Amino acid sequence: MFNLKSAYFYFLAIKINLIKIIKKIYFTTNFYNRSLRSKIPKHFYFYPNPFLLSSIISYKNFAFKINNIQLNSFWDKQKIKSEEKRINSFLWLNLIDRKNDSLIIQQIISLWIKKNKNYKKTIWENTIISRRVISWILNSEIILANTNIYFKESFLNSLIVQINHLKKNVKFEKNHSKKIEILVAILLSGLVFKEYPENFKLSLKELESLIKQSFDEDGFPLSRNPNHLLKFSKYFILIKECIKDAQQYVPDFLDEIIKKNLSCIKNITTPENKMPLLNGATEVSMEDYFKYITNLNYKTKITKPNVGGITVLKHKKNVIFFDVGIPPKKNYSAAYQSGPLSFEYFVDSNKVITNCGFGYNISKKAMLISRLTSAQSTLTINDTSTVKFERNKILNEAFGNSIKSSFKVYNNSFNDNEIEIKAEASHNAYENIFGYVHKREIKINKKTNDLFGEDELINKKNEKLIKYALRFHLYPGIEAVKTLGGDSVLIHINKNKSLIFSSKDQQLSVEKSIFLGKNKILNNLCITISGNLINKNKFINWKIIKSVS
Repeated sequence: MFNLKSAYFYFLAIKINLIKIIKKIYFTTNFYNRSLRSKIPKHFYFYPNPFLLSSIISYKNFAFKINNIQLNSFWDKQKIKSEEKRINSFLWLNLIDRKNDSLIIQQIISLWIKKNKNYKKTIWENTIISRRVISWILNSEIILANTNIYFKESFLNSLIVQINHLKKNVKFEKNHSKKIEILVAILLSGLVFKEYPENFKLSLKELESLIKQSFDEDGFPLSRNPNHLLKFSKYFILIKECIKDAQQYVPDFLDEIIKKNLSCIKNITTPENKMPLLNGATEVSMEDYFKYITNLNYKTKITKPNVGGITVLKHKKNVIFFDVGIPPKKNYSAAYQSGPLSFEYFVDSNKVITNCGFGYNISKKAMLISRLTSAQSTLTINDTSTVKFERNKILNEAFGNSIKSSFKVYNNSFNDNEIEIKAEASHNAYENIFGYVHKREIKINKKTNDLFGEDELINKKNEKLIKYALRFHLYPGIEAVKTLGGDSVLIHINKNKSLIFSSKDQQLSVEKSIFLGKNKILNNLCITISGNLINKNKFINWKIIKSVS
């Protein structure tokens, strides 16, 4: 239904897209490129610590010996678009030999400046230019080591031109995950150049506004994406440490959001030191990041069992991440995966039950598949996703691949007592379409450490036949064999550990599936409980217990 809210987003999208078109044309004009020129700084007020960049992105698989490169061909057009973005971001500067590579770095940057002194669509995209500015500033000491006056002036001029471009465009960036990078770049320029103190003030003001708009009261991003939480946290810490190094006052709002971010991260970090695969997340190792914040004397602590709509159940070596949140608003939903009441389950630090992960970095098709409800460890009716995804090209161009519909989650509860730890919730995503509400209860028995679940389909107004499917995606490498009795599945985690999944009086099967959480397609298995239902309630009880050898 086209209502006032839909109309608002539609006309907002038209406005955003029109601005994009005008900007693309305007940016290529000589008038615009001349407008980016301004006073060239004399020198850096101080050199930020390049170590701070190490947490932002890892290029462990992208290392190369810079002395082996051919200067004349270094900036030739890369065949792979992702490679072009990585190289032009200059984040690889942290990989160089800081004692011996200064001269060749200057030559590489000189060539880049000659080739890209004016706006170019890909190379000057907000994310790429922001990362380039950040990397140049944080590596400025080695870049400018033993240099001549001509390179220094050229380098500083290019920096200011790029920063001025970001300043002109920061308010047009609607993607908050990208906007933080722009603000960091502008802020750093205001710290290191005395000629541009307004850049520091501007970015702090915009940063405070961004935080108010983009986070809930617990400090979790409104996108509900764990990867976004990690990204924001890294940049907030980088900002704070640079402000401290510049002997400037760290605003209270920055300290507060960092503490909240770290608490959320601590709460949802898996036993494998990764992020749970919920709401657009892919597997990201947290080990280096925890070392990073430890070296900077940041501490983390858990404050509550539910943050960002993710309830965490922990008992000994059993951990569950249970998604009981609602979909984000349209302008935060570009990576949302429709998995209400889905969960991930760990036993002895081994992930057993998983969601499939987000396929954005693989292909468009993989991304679309990964957003379906059937790709999550939860229940579907007639293999229909719990949200509709936007197909309007105008809206998607403005807001990314956003969602078109939403639903409510209610009866959300958590109980931790001497006998068990339990969580439950219900959602109404299927009520209008199929007349059913889905309720899920998950609990861990503290005596046996076994997992028990109950899924209930509550009939509200249905009189038609439906087919339900309850999926439990298994982590890649885990084997599953249906037993002769037909009501259980033997799950082989490794040589020394097995579990038994069982469900009485249900149609139980083991099916092939795919896993996308490692940014590549992997085969895995899926335990499925399915059946038909008409005009009545349905209880589906299941459990996962230790296998007795």
